[in-house]
Amino acid sequence: MITVVGTGTGAPLDAEVLAGAELVVGGRRHLDAVRLPETAERIVLGPLAPALDAIEEYVAKDRPVAVLASGDPGFFGIVRALAERFGSGRLEVRPGVSSVATAFARLGLTWDDAVVVSAHGRELRTAVNVCRVQPKVAVLTGPGAGPAELGAALPGGRMLVVASALGDPEHERVERVTAAEAAGRDWGTAVSVVLCLDETRVPGAARTVAGAAVGPGRWALDEREFTHRDSMITKFEVRALALARLGPRLGELVWDVGAGSGSVAVECARLGAAVVAVEKTADGVERIRANATAHGVEVRVVHGEAPVALSQLDDPDAVFIGGGGRELAAVVTACARRARRSVVVAMAALDRVPAARQALVGAGFDCDGVLLQSSRLAPLPGDVTRLAATNPVFLLWGTRTPVTREGVAQ
Repeated sequence: MITVVGTGTGAPLDAEVLAGAELVVGGRRHLDAVRLPETAERIVLGPLAPALDAIEEYVAKDRPVAVLASGDPGFFGIVRALAERFGSGRLEVRPGVSSVATAFARLGLTWDDAVVVSAHGRELRTAVNVCRVQPKVAVLTGPGAGPAELGAALPGGRMLVVASALGDPEHERVERVTAAEAAGRDWGTAVSVVLCLDETRVPGAARTVAGAAVGPGRWALDEREFTHRDSMITKFEVRALALARLGPRLGELVWDVGAGSGSVAVECARLGAAVVAVEKTADGVERIRANATAHGVEVRVVHGEAPVALSQLDDPDAVFIGGGGRELAAVVTACARRARRSVVVAMAALDRVPAARQALVGAGFDCDGVLLQSSRLAPLPGDVTRLAATNPVFLLWGTRTPVTREGVAQ
């Protein structure tokens, strides 16, 4: 067996768990803090691959191994790598208290409605996008992805709680700072975890079921659930397919370009994505903000005209383009050059379809599309019903190979 011991955040380690171990693997500070069996070999954990190879030699000979790990080793920890290499049946895991649980405990906050995302050895953008939309987030940090980098990427209004050296009675620090203050400091390497809080929505703002954050119960909402001008809104039939092709999800960034009422932006935000809505009209900007507020979601609204207004935005995972104006081909080209995964274009005019399609193909996307025509039930006098046709809409979509998304837990 491989005994995996979580050292927790400050709790003393029971020496008996190491009794009989012939190989003990762990970080230097963990190994120095415990009394090892006199006959045990000691390996300081650095690069993971050599340590796994050494463990395999002992396991092959049925010699007992102990692995010391920070916090809870099953929570973004070494248990994943050990289970993949040796199988979970060989592991005896003794969890400790994770840095996330400890950080929330220091603040006296519950964390069953929090989202946890790891930026250790992963792209920071995923953590940033989660922090943009969720009111209560814990970010496990790493080199190049600490409080300063996180603070620099986040908008104002977020409070960061930086927890350093948790469990160390001499060096532990828990500090509340704004995103801007975090960005301007050198935090060193002792940071354990960063909590990102939208204090206007904490506590109780996250939708929860049995403690887990969940998405909306429905989507492709009726147009009557949005404020719009003269029925200038993406109809729910079109929106349903557009959402299916966009695939908005937690940790990703979506642009809604030519957003109009912002119905697509709001729906993407309800499904967990960070969203930027770009709209050229001032009254449209106000409608988008009103719709986002009415549905309780966060949507960043940019008042400007594409493609110029896109230059200062972070690269998106997916883009929805509505409106279909004269500059459509240029807008599709600009979006397709920067989208990581998918672009969806809605158009009413047939003559704009070829240029939009060519822009997607030219940017390396696989392109497909449909003409959507629907007829809705409409009542007539005399307790009878007719079919009322909606305007036909062309929907094109381009897709790239999906980008792997790692490091998010709920």
